[in-house]
Amino acid sequence: MFIPKQSVAQSKSMKKVDTVKVLPKSEWKGVAGRPYKQHVPVKITVHHEGGKLLTINDDARQRLKNIQTWGMGPDRKWADVPYHLLIAPDGTVLEGRNPLTVGETNTEYDPTGHLLICFLGNYNQQKLDDKLLKVLTDLLADQCMKYGISPKEISTHRDHSTQTTCPGDDIYSYFANGYIVKQVTKKLKKRQ
Repeated sequence: MFIPKQSVAQSKSMKKVDTVKVLPKSEWKGVAGRPYKQHVPVKITVHHEGGKLLTINDDARQRLKNIQTWGMGPDRKWADVPYHLLIAPDGTVLEGRNPLTVGETNTEYDPTGHLLICFLGNYNQQKLDDKLLKVLTDLLADQCMKYGISPKEISTHRDHSTQTTCPGDDIYSYFANGYIVKQVTKKLKKRQ
């Protein structure tokens, strides 16, 4: 696999910037992705799965395995699960596709250069709590540091597509009022 030189240097410092534990694919029985277009993330885009409601009592790992099986199957023929990092309703963060591989989407925008973070569940029906907001802002700060991304480059799926309300009204409200970018900026300043 091709790894850009910039990413090799950044990967050496990953342990220094990761405040959120990311469980590997083996934790949800994910299979290795197929080869696909490479990129270096320069933006972060937040999504929600948008399927059925998913609670902390539901099996988020099985849901993610089902998404991967569907995405890589005959319906989509994608290289892997479409997102790079996924957040379960209990705040667990799960590894998706390799961040140096372009994500995939059912909508018209080109996700090249976008690191895709996705909440499992449907946030038109579910609500973020304080724990999930903290996980999201910590994870965003980690990724901004890792890839040298400005908090101003954090957005949502609906900011890039007219075909969706993703990441759901509840998550989007924290972007619309500026809360997410403000919190990530504050966290990054504390780490300098």
